[in-house]
Amino acid sequence: MGGGSGGHVTPVVAVVSEIWKIRPRAKVEFWTDRKYFRNARKITIENGMKLKIKKVAAGKLRRYTNFKLMDYLEHFDVVLLNVWDGFRLIFGFLQSLVRLLFLKPNVIFLKGGYTCLPVGLAARLLRIPYVIHDSDAVPGLTNRVLAGCARRIATGMPLEYYNYPTERAVWTGIPIGEEFRAVSESRQKALKKELGFREEKLLVVVTGGSQGAEHINLAMREILPALLEKASVLLVAGRARYDEMLDLKKYETWENGELKSNFRMIEFSSEMYKLFGAADVVVSRAGASTMTELAKMGKAVVMVPYEKLPGFHQVKNAEAYEAGGAAIVVFDDKMNKEPKLLLEALEKVLGKSREKVEKREELGKNLRKFAKANAAEELAKIVVEVGSR
Repeated sequence: MGGGSGGHVTPVVAVVSEIWKIRPRAKVEFWTDRKYFRNARKITIENGMKLKIKKVAAGKLRRYTNFKLMDYLEHFDVVLLNVWDGFRLIFGFLQSLVRLLFLKPNVIFLKGGYTCLPVGLAARLLRIPYVIHDSDAVPGLTNRVLAGCARRIATGMPLEYYNYPTERAVWTGIPIGEEFRAVSESRQKALKKELGFREEKLLVVVTGGSQGAEHINLAMREILPALLEKASVLLVAGRARYDEMLDLKKYETWENGELKSNFRMIEFSSEMYKLFGAADVVVSRAGASTMTELAKMGKAVVMVPYEKLPGFHQVKNAEAYEAGGAAIVVFDDKMNKEPKLLLEALEKVLGKSREKVEKREELGKNLRKFAKANAAEELAKIVVEVGSR
């Protein structure tokens, strides 16, 4: 199961696909939270998967790295939300307990995120074996709580980034779908055309994830006119942020069903592999799953890590990629104050000069080194092995 963010949904789908290759008759259920239920259902249907998906209640502990105790007292709404979600966690635990008693699964795969906590706690009480997976360079709170009783612990980054017991931990990489793979130049042009853009013009794809990223969207609002002079732009504004950005539709013009401008804005796409395949440069958060998808495709990336997440996991992800020459990093807080920093970062890789082309190729080549092959297959084997004991 997985939830709490879109990056916890697509890896689960990839692992389930591999499990069915090993055990075609295995009965699998995918549990996720209400927020990502629609995403999960859409992704599985479009992948041709007949997978039973269920909602499970879960609560999120809101922790902000820039908050001190007095800040929480001043923002009492955050405290109230945490209290409310505490009750949701208790309900989700009882809900999971009842379901698992009837279902009696052989094994549970927990991708991480707050949605997995009530299920993992119920599984621990019922002594049902489970496998956990950490994508980021910093273990999440849920996995830190559940690691003690996990049969196996899989990680997205090398084991030196974690304090997990080595006898139960294994570096598998991050599972993603087979559709995320490098595309040929002709395929890239075909994808640009499919999206409505001119084949010969450079394309920048900007995404803050399925729900969107407010600061990235706001920065795009500021720099878009200048950026459109250099490249075509596709902005994935996100389901939660799309309506806030509708003023940018003035840059998007259509005639007889054909895109006449070099800008498009969409809410969300369940076929991000097509968007990434068409892109010459991608602007993205530093979430581990998205970065693995881009690494598999060997794309040039301008990364905008969000510093205020607990554990600074996006920052540490970004630092690892930047140290490997695999991405250009613009920190969210600085970009929010000076949107032109994002434009300046993009200008380093936009253009058809030999220098700019080589820079994009270098970033893509270095990023590809971070993608470990066969992660979904390896994880599926681990889950099946634990469930067979």
